[in-house]
Amino acid sequence: MSTPITIYGIKNCDTMKKARAWLDAGGIAHVFHDYQAKGIQRLQLHGWVTEVGWEALLNRAGTTFRKLSEAERADLDATRAIALMLAQPSMIKRPVLDLGPRLIVGFKPEIYATAFK
Repeated sequence: MSTPITIYGIKNCDTMKKARAWLDAGGIAHVFHDYQAKGIQRLQLHGWVTEVGWEALLNRAGTTFRKLSEAERADLDATRAIALMLAQPSMIKRPVLDLGPRLIVGFKPEIYATAFK
């Protein structure tokens, strides 16, 4: 790849550490964007939702989501999910690997290996 890919996530996340270590071990140039520290732009998040769906991006298993009230968790749709993720970026699944023409959400070594063949 001519330009480095971008990996989005949170610095102290264990899954992020595994994904970044995998990229480093493979000599794959990448830029890290900590969306908890730097935030995420609405337009970019909307693009991700359009590409992979809000259901794939919203981290329902995380502590931040589980702390929401029942009312906040009920009747979610793309608009409400985007608002939640913008307000609290830790609700975005991680990592999000931006390869340019496509995104990979989450980390599975076999999926990364296929993407970088």
